[in-house]
Amino acid sequence: MNRYVSLLFLLFGFLFLMVACKTQQTIPQKVEPKPETPREETPKIEPIPPSEKTDFVEVNFELPQQPREFRGFWVATVVNIDWPESGTDSWEKQKADFLKLLDYYQGLNFNAAIVQIRAAGDAFYPSNYAPWSRYLTGQEGKSPQTLENPLSWMIRETHLRGIEFHAWLNPYRATFDDKTELLSPDHDFFLHPDWMLNYGSKYYYNPGLPEVKEHLKKIIQEIVYNYDVDAIHFDDYFYPYKVANQEFPDQATFQKFKKSGQSIADWRRENVNTLVKEVCQTIKASKPWVQFGISPFGVWRNKDKDPNGSATQAGQTNFDDLYADPLTWMENKWIDYLIPQLYWSMDFSLASYRVLSDWWNERSFGTAVYIGNGPYKIRDNADVAWNDPEELIRQVAYIRTLPALGGNSYFSAKSLYSKNQDVAGLLKNQLYDKPVLPPAFEPRQQVEISMPQVRGLSNEGQELRLELDGPLDPAIRYVLFREGKSLESLQTAPIQKIWVGGSRVSNLAIRTSNQEFLAIHWLDHFGRILGSQVFHNLSPSLP
Repeated sequence: MNRYVSLLFLLFGFLFLMVACKTQQTIPQKVEPKPETPREETPKIEPIPPSEKTDFVEVNFELPQQPREFRGFWVATVVNIDWPESGTDSWEKQKADFLKLLDYYQGLNFNAAIVQIRAAGDAFYPSNYAPWSRYLTGQEGKSPQTLENPLSWMIRETHLRGIEFHAWLNPYRATFDDKTELLSPDHDFFLHPDWMLNYGSKYYYNPGLPEVKEHLKKIIQEIVYNYDVDAIHFDDYFYPYKVANQEFPDQATFQKFKKSGQSIADWRRENVNTLVKEVCQTIKASKPWVQFGISPFGVWRNKDKDPNGSATQAGQTNFDDLYADPLTWMENKWIDYLIPQLYWSMDFSLASYRVLSDWWNERSFGTAVYIGNGPYKIRDNADVAWNDPEELIRQVAYIRTLPALGGNSYFSAKSLYSKNQDVAGLLKNQLYDKPVLPPAFEPRQQVEISMPQVRGLSNEGQELRLELDGPLDPAIRYVLFREGKSLESLQTAPIQKIWVGGSRVSNLAIRTSNQEFLAIHWLDHFGRILGSQVFHNLSPSLP
């Protein structure tokens, strides 16, 4: 019995020891933390710029506003005044001549070309509403000997040089002379003879006919829709300048369409006003960023006819003779800019440039106003003031003192190109020594434009490659690029203006001199700078 009790105690003891050992193994042991062995993580899949991130650092630095000034030149194509030299020249020669003209004015720091693409019921582009111009091809209605579209080519080359392209049309002039045998069978003279009025030695579209107005609007719509123009531009020819002892033959139309009690002068002005208003609506309905500008005769009315008129004695005026009323156009915002043609010397007794500049400065109604200058008169006019090479310089300098006037345009291109290059040199050295941007304007309705952001930069020899955060918005026209050795010098550094309109690219290559600081700006099709970024190049390779 005792032996069994002893064995039983031994068995219980053994079991107790087993439980005790098992319990001891499950008690957590306190240990000091050891340094964690680094683990190799899976890399994040992100777009990485082709350069080291430390090469360029964005700097929070606000640059001053860019100076703005309109610097335009008219390229007259009618009777080959400026370009082409001849309609019988080959297309290749015409192209070379146009590029020489553009390069010359780019070198003078001009920023707007006003190119005549419809001179007299014709066209410098393939049109459903007009035959090819004989001033381009030598024979009206004959196609140019090229597969290129001349207008598309001209616009592209102009933009590549950082210059705006304003498409200049003469709305009412149907022929330049009475040689109707030179007209194409597709000219409106033959297709719509009931639209034509003969006055002096020319034929004109009858401004009083509603169908003429609709036809002109279709012409404008065709251009705006199909071409990347910056503006539609009319000159000073509305109702024609009066011919002595002749009456413009629109009395029958007046009797048909006049309002009760309306005079023929008021009716004519209403016809022009309606055209201007509806052309503006046509343009903005298609492309709100395309400007509408007009360059009227320089005198609205003489003071002896209207106390609000200018102290001038012009033989003919806009309001009383051409039935054009620029003040009404500006007041109603039917145009984006006005360029009155002040082709007189500073103190010419009958129509002083100084007096008229002051007059227009006080009557802009918030519309952009530039002044049209006449360098074609230099050393070639009865007014001896034009014999002084400094006359033009004084005029442009005077405009800069008037706050409502934003620049100048010059008629015509050859007057400072084929001759008077010494005056052009004075203009550049004294007033146009640096390129500037043309004036911007605000859209009439709110628009949404995506502002580009540079997310990566890399140097590739003499090129700087920009990686963007996405494809460019079609509204972005130019990238503006400048470099400097310091932030201070960056503020006045020359700007590269690089055309990117409609490209939709997400990376760009820009010529660089590899300096320490650089700035990138984006210009939209309203001419506005949408955004700027400034970068510090930590590894510049200065010369």
